[in-house]
Amino acid sequence: MPQRPETLKNSETELQIFRVRAFLAILVVTLLTGLLMGRLGYLQVAQHDLYTTRSENNRVRVEPLPPTRGLIFDRNGEMLAENRPTYNLILVRERVDDLDETLNFLIELLALPDEEIEAFKQRSRQRQRPYQPALLMSDLTETQIARLSVNRHRLPGVEVEAQLLRYYPDADIMAHALGYVGRINADELKSLDPGSYAGTHFIGKTGVERFYETELHGEAGLRKVETNARGRVLRELGKNDPVPGKNLTLTIDKELQMLAYELLDGRRGAIVAIEPASGDILAMVSVPGFDSNQFVTGISVENYRGLQQDLDLPLFNRAIRGHYPPGSTIKPFLALAGLREEVRTPSTTINDPGYYQLPNDSRRYRNWLRWGHGRVDLERSIAVSNNTYYYSLAHELGIDRLHEQMSAFGFGQRIAHDVQSESAALMPSREWKQARYNQPWYPGETLSVGIGQGYWQITPLQLAAATATLANRGKWVKPHLARKIGDTPLPDKLPETPADIALSNDGWWDDVFQGMEKVMTGEEGTARHTGEGLDYRMGGKSGTAQVFSLGQDQRYDAEELEERLRDHALFMAFAPLENPQIAVSVIVENAGGGSTHAAHLARAMTDAWLLEDETPDVEEVRETLEQDDANLDG
Repeated sequence: MPQRPETLKNSETELQIFRVRAFLAILVVTLLTGLLMGRLGYLQVAQHDLYTTRSENNRVRVEPLPPTRGLIFDRNGEMLAENRPTYNLILVRERVDDLDETLNFLIELLALPDEEIEAFKQRSRQRQRPYQPALLMSDLTETQIARLSVNRHRLPGVEVEAQLLRYYPDADIMAHALGYVGRINADELKSLDPGSYAGTHFIGKTGVERFYETELHGEAGLRKVETNARGRVLRELGKNDPVPGKNLTLTIDKELQMLAYELLDGRRGAIVAIEPASGDILAMVSVPGFDSNQFVTGISVENYRGLQQDLDLPLFNRAIRGHYPPGSTIKPFLALAGLREEVRTPSTTINDPGYYQLPNDSRRYRNWLRWGHGRVDLERSIAVSNNTYYYSLAHELGIDRLHEQMSAFGFGQRIAHDVQSESAALMPSREWKQARYNQPWYPGETLSVGIGQGYWQITPLQLAAATATLANRGKWVKPHLARKIGDTPLPDKLPETPADIALSNDGWWDDVFQGMEKVMTGEEGTARHTGEGLDYRMGGKSGTAQVFSLGQDQRYDAEELEERLRDHALFMAFAPLENPQIAVSVIVENAGGGSTHAAHLARAMTDAWLLEDETPDVEEVRETLEQDDANLDG
C-alpha cells in the first residue's frame, strides 16, 4: 500500500494565526489612532487658547494698558491725591522656566528681609488670567533697577515696568478722610472684572478711595505688539486706549483740615466741621494719623506691627468709628424733644436742689453743681448745663419717646452719604436692651440717657451732622465728602436723606438757640471765657463724657487719675446764629471738661471759616490749652 505524503503546513492553523494577529494589529492601530486623535483634540480644542498664545509668543503679544487713576482735589482745587511715576517689578509665570528658582534668585538679588519673603512669593501667584503679569514689588530703587537690568538675561518672564503710583502729599493729615489704595489681594481678584482691571495692580482700600473706586479707576485698554524671540517690542500693531478715571473734587477745605490737625496737636481726638446749608464736610480729622503712602507700595511687617501695637490707635478713625457718650452736648436736642412732645414749654421751670430723685427711690442723681442752680427754665438749663432739668425731662419723656426723638436727629444711624465704614454707634432703646442683655429697661437708665451717659454712644460725625440739622432748624441735608465727580456735581437731594424735623411753633428754635448763645456769652455760660471777643453770634454746648462710672457718694478728681482714665472733652457749635455757615463737633480724649479744652478748638475752627482776614493763632490756642491742662493737674 503506497504511503501518504507528509503535510509541511497547516493552512487552517495558519489562517487562524493570521486572523488573530490581524485582529491584534487592527486593535493596536485603532487604540493608537484613538489616543492620537484624543490628544490632538485636547491640544486643539481644550488647550487652544494656551497654544495659540504660545505659538505667537515670539511674534505677537497683547498687552493690557492700565488706566490713569483719577486725581483728588479739595473744594478749592488743592491737590490731595496725585499719581507719580515709579518702576514696578512684574512677573509672567508662563514665560518663566523655573518659578521657584527665579523667585529665590530675585530674593537674593533684591536683598529682601526674611519677614517679606513669604509675601513676595505669594504675590507671584496672584493673577487674573494666563499671561497676566503679577506685581512683585512697587517703587523700585535705582540700585534695584540696576541689579535687575544687569541680570536681565537670567530672568525670562521678569520685567521692570514704568507706571503711575498713588501719592498723598499730606498723608498724615488726610489719611482718615481720603483713605488709601493698595495692592489687589487674592480675595479682591475673585470679585473684580478681569477686563476692567487688566494690568491694574492697585485698588482703593479705605475712605473715598474705596467708595469711589469705580469712578476713580477708569477702564483698561489693550495694545497688540510684535516682539522678537527675546520679548523685545519691535512695533505696535494696534491699540485701544484706556479710559482714565474721573477726577474727584471733595468738599474738604485743605486749610481748615490742616488747622484742625494742628489744633489737636497730637492729642487723641477728632474734629468734624460741616456746612449746614449743603451738608459739605469741610474738615474731618482723626488724631493721631498715619502715613498712608506706606500702604500704597506695601507696608513692611515691622511698621505695620508698630501701628497696630500703638496704644494711641493711629489706624482707628475716631471721627466716624469712635464711640463716645455725648454728655451734655445733647441737651439742646433733648430740650427740643420736650417741646415737640409737649411735656415742657420754654417758660416751664423746675427747682434744682443739686440732685433729682425718682419717686419712691432714695438714690440721688446729682447735678454737676452740688448745691444746685435754683429755678431753671429751658434757656438757663442749656446755658448752665443743668443736669437736674434733664433728669426730670428724661423721666417725663420715657425711653421710648427719647429714642424716637433722638433718632430723628440721626443718632444711632449711619447718616453720611459716602463716608466708608461709618459706624452707627448706639441710640439705646427698650428693645435693644432686651435683645442685647435679656433684661428690662429701668427708669434710672432713662435718667442717664437724659444727660448723655449710660448706654448712649455717638460718633463725632453724628454729633456734627445733628448740630448742622439743628442749625438748619430741622432741615436735613445729608453729610457728604464728594462735591464733584468729574465735572458732575452731586445732586442737592441725596438718597435716603432723613425726614425734616418740624416744630408746631417755629419760635422754639430761637428759644433753644438763645440758650446755646448764652453758653458762649451769657454771665453763667459754661463756655463764656471761650466766647470772649466774638465778632459774630455763636451757639454752642459743652459736654463731658465719663470714661468710667462713679459710685453714689464718689466725687471725680482728675488729679488722682491716670491720664487715660480722665473724662473726655466734647463741644458742639454752629455760627453765625442768624445764618449758620459752619457746624462743628470736637472731642478730645481724656482732656477733662468740654467747656474749656474742646470749646477753644471749636472757636478756632469757626473763626478760621468765618473771619477771612483773621487766621487763628495756633500757638496762642495751645498756650491756653496748656494752662487748662495745668489747672486740671492741680
